[in-house]
Order: sequence, then structure tokens, then C-alpha cells
Amino acid sequence: MPLALTGCLMNILNELFGVEGKRVLVTGGNRGIGQSIAEGFVKAGARVYICARDAALCEEVAQSLKAHGHCLALPGDLSSAEGRRRLAEDLGRHEQALDVLINNAGALWAAPIADYPEAGWDKVFDLNVKGAFFLVQALLPMLKAAATAGNPARIINVGSINALRIPKHETYAYTASKAALHNLTRHLASQLAPFHITANVLAPGLFPSKMQEASIRTKGMDALVEPIPLKRMAGAADMAGTAIYLASRAGSYLTGAVVPVDGGFATL
Repeated sequence: MPLALTGCLMNILNELFGVEGKRVLVTGGNRGIGQSIAEGFVKAGARVYICARDAALCEEVAQSLKAHGHCLALPGDLSSAEGRRRLAEDLGRHEQALDVLINNAGALWAAPIADYPEAGWDKVFDLNVKGAFFLVQALLPMLKAAATAGNPARIINVGSINALRIPKHETYAYTASKAALHNLTRHLASQLAPFHITANVLAPGLFPSKMQEASIRTKGMDALVEPIPLKRMAGAADMAGTAIYLASRAGSYLTGAVVPVDGGFATL
């Protein structure tokens, strides 16, 4: 391909999908889907901040991502009001505005229905739903400061296809919390549109995360991917690519949407 055409193509791609310089916060960014998304944004030139409860691991991951660009660790427990307040203050020491908030931090609890504890239910909802909402509330001034009509600020809530297709395992609070998060996102999209802030859901399917380790060991990969039309789990590029699309110019007119990244498992 001639150099002129290559340069033109790169300009178009950067115009549509570029996120260089965007200020991005990824919660639960120290492992799994969150780490994959954070790494994608760092490599694409964004200014990335990751938050997780495990301060040592959060710092370790941030240090490793610094090899590719800008990444800082802002550890904290987002299930508590104090943790969310402190995160907003810590981020405010580094940035005056926030272009992209990715609510990825989440908890899961599995137990038979007869034994399912109220404490487990509360832990899951406090982080997956309540935590996400009140972090949006705490960071709303920074999101508004970044938002313009042509380039909205973005909220990307990481939901789950378990909110679209009921799983066979007994994760009652997790399934219910993700369904609540999907609907909360639609509500946020409606209320925040006048401020030029979009809100969408990235709904992952099976991903080789810590949550799936036991299933992979006991059932095997082939059995797990058999019901998936594309016959594989989601990968890091699938998660990061979808999040970058939602944060880019190409995704600026999308709000209130649930985007399944599941190889067709929940929808086909």
C-alpha cells in the first residue's frame, strides 16, 4: 500500500477510534477483564488510573503497564462510601476532569439457595450496584468537566451476559446485581444525556478470569466453550477493543446500550 494511503488510513482510524490523551479510570483494574481493558487504553495512549482493593497488586500492575504508557495506581475499597470518596479525592489530585469511567470492580458469591447468606447478597450488591452508582455520583463533577456535545464523557459499566441468560450455577445475587446494573445504566444514560455524558454496558461472556478458574479445572475448556457459537472464550483484545470503541469518536452517539461480548452465547 502506498505511504500516502497508509497515512490516510491511519488518520481515519485515529479520528474514529483514537483515545490518545483521554483520562480513564478503570476500577478492578488489577486483574482479569479490568487489567485487559486498562492495558488496551494505556497502549492506545490514554492516561489511565486503576483502582483495586489489593494495594500491593494494584501498584504492581500499574508499574508493569507503565512500560507501555501512562498508568497510576489508586487503590481503594469501592464497596464503602469512604473508599469511593477517597478515590475521587485521589484522582482529583492528578486530573481536573475525567473522560472515561469504567466500572469494572465486582464481586461474586455462589451458594445453594437454602444456604445463601444475607451477608453474601449484601457484599455483591454493595459493590456491583451500589458501588457503581455512588462512584458515578462522586465523579460526576469530573465527568461533566470533560464532556462536550461533540465528545461526550463516557461511563462504561461492566455487566454480564448472566443478566441476559440465566446461568445454571447458583449465583443469585451476582445475576440479579448485573441485571440491576444494566437497568441502572439505561437510567443513567437518560438522566445524564443533557450533560453530554453517555452510559453503556459492556456485557462479557466467558472470560478466563479468576472467577472461571474452578470451572476450567473441573469441566475443561472444550466443554465450557461448546455452547458458544464462536467456540472460544473472550480474550483480552475483545474486552479492550469494545471498551475503546465505546470511549472513542466512533462510539460517541451510543448511549443506554448493552453490548454483549460473548461469541453469541446469550443472543444466538
